[in-house]
Amino acid sequence: MPQLRLALNQIDSTVGDLAANAEAIVHWTRHAAEQGAHVVAFPEMMLTGYPVEDLALRSSFVEASRAALRALAVRLDEEGFGELPVVVGYLDRSDAQPRYGQPAGSPQNAGAVLHRGAVVLTFAKHHLPNYGVFDEFRYFVPGDTMPVIRVHGIDIALAICEDLWQDGGRVPAARSAEAGLLLSINASPYEREKDDTRLELVRKRAQEAGCTTAYLAMIGGQDELVFDGDSIVVDRDGEVVARAPQFAEGCVVLDLDLPAASPEPPTGVVDDGLRIDRVVLSEEPLPAYEPELAGGYADRLDDDEEVYSALVVGLRAYAAKNGFRSVLIGLSGGIDSALVAAIACDAVGARNVYGVAMPSKYSSDHSKGDAAELARRTGLNFRTIPIEPMFDAYMGSLALTGLAEENLQSRLRGTMLMALSNQEGQIVLAPGNKSELAVGYSTLYGDSVGAYGPIKDVYKTSVFRLARWRNRAAEESGQTPPIPENSISKPPSAELRPGQVDTDSLPDYDVLDRILELYVDRDQGKDAIVAAGFDVELVARTLRMVDTAEYKRRQYPPGTKISAKGFGKDRRLPITNRWRESTASAPEGAQ
Repeated sequence: MPQLRLALNQIDSTVGDLAANAEAIVHWTRHAAEQGAHVVAFPEMMLTGYPVEDLALRSSFVEASRAALRALAVRLDEEGFGELPVVVGYLDRSDAQPRYGQPAGSPQNAGAVLHRGAVVLTFAKHHLPNYGVFDEFRYFVPGDTMPVIRVHGIDIALAICEDLWQDGGRVPAARSAEAGLLLSINASPYEREKDDTRLELVRKRAQEAGCTTAYLAMIGGQDELVFDGDSIVVDRDGEVVARAPQFAEGCVVLDLDLPAASPEPPTGVVDDGLRIDRVVLSEEPLPAYEPELAGGYADRLDDDEEVYSALVVGLRAYAAKNGFRSVLIGLSGGIDSALVAAIACDAVGARNVYGVAMPSKYSSDHSKGDAAELARRTGLNFRTIPIEPMFDAYMGSLALTGLAEENLQSRLRGTMLMALSNQEGQIVLAPGNKSELAVGYSTLYGDSVGAYGPIKDVYKTSVFRLARWRNRAAEESGQTPPIPENSISKPPSAELRPGQVDTDSLPDYDVLDRILELYVDRDQGKDAIVAAGFDVELVARTLRMVDTAEYKRRQYPPGTKISAKGFGKDRRLPITNRWRESTASAPEGAQ
């Protein structure tokens, strides 16, 4: 049986940085060549970064991508890698008149094979996702070929991400084309527990395709999205051959025994109207060699470590790719700002994290002490600037009461943070969690100010769990737990009036978060949530708070997405909207 050494480069890219992305491709191709690879692959839209969003609609950017691809092929040949086939994702356009009414020249999410200084094969994603964070119907037209390259006597079918996630198309077409290997390049964003779903998907598709299947994933972060890697190779029976680490850049190199290509392979149109587009690069099998590289099977992260790692990677990528070296956090002594500070220290280093306590006359001694203790434990830069003089000046002029007085304190803190950011150059991190954002418990131009919200998609109950995990992980490695125990154990409070705690106006977070998960994440209506065992009045009140806070969420900074439905691209509701689930009921007789 013919042999092949496959190199899967699980690496990061930056949207729009064509030169740096091309340089990364050359670097990792060199690494793969040094490992004796026979085929090298890179993730979906590696050359342009992913997702490019409306950049896809700019013909200048599309043409820059195409030109960069051609230049990359020449560069690889000049570097001495011309005989090594390289599969890479990029942004292309359709030269033909596509279906669905789009004009000729419409953008395509594409892949290419580079060989001997030329682009020898191009293909576009066939299945276009149009759900969750994906808007690919808005940007791209689908591909209509079944691309196959023959390398050392082995036929390799090629696919792009969603081509595996949807039924039909290139997976059964790979079987019809009698491929020996199905190689899919991907930029699949992270979600909690998606690694299990991904593994089962690849196993299923390998069995459907009837051949070994390699699923190459991207790592890193782009705005709110995080990519966790977890590249997988399984054999035709669905048994795992290799699995890469999560949240780690690197190259998986493995030796595969694969069936020889047919001397008279199928041609023409196969499944879903796909036309086989086969390019022969090398016909003769390699001389037999002793397999040396098995790829390995990386240990899986437990659920809390996985989520925490995603939050760290998301913040690190956002800061680095936007040219920021340091961050600024308002430290209240509470659990949210403490967790954000711990994430920031892990993401950019404690020396680049600046914390400021801004106590008011309502701030408790233990909260001020907890903020200082957090700084001591982590080693971040820390100072205290009381807001009471500023608060008194405003109150002398405005004589505010109630909610206006409470929000004034938050807005003074927000103004101070932005002033320090402008003066010193750090970006401000907003500490709001998903529970608060859901019910509107964030003050516009107050605690909502900032460039990034690291825990924007983390419910309050998960905030506590992640804080405990981070402390436990520190203890197990012989380090100082970063988060003071008092910040975890004390009742949550905004401390904007005497004796205030969150449960004055909210249910216990374990109850609230379960209601929010049903309503926000699963789009369940009031009746369904009540039927799940929750008090009808509590459900109605919670849903009413969520519905009326949409305008606040639209103005909140971006933040790392870890759930199947985060606030932002995933969940798009009108601000002006008179439909209220809190007063709606199913029609009589409805099921």
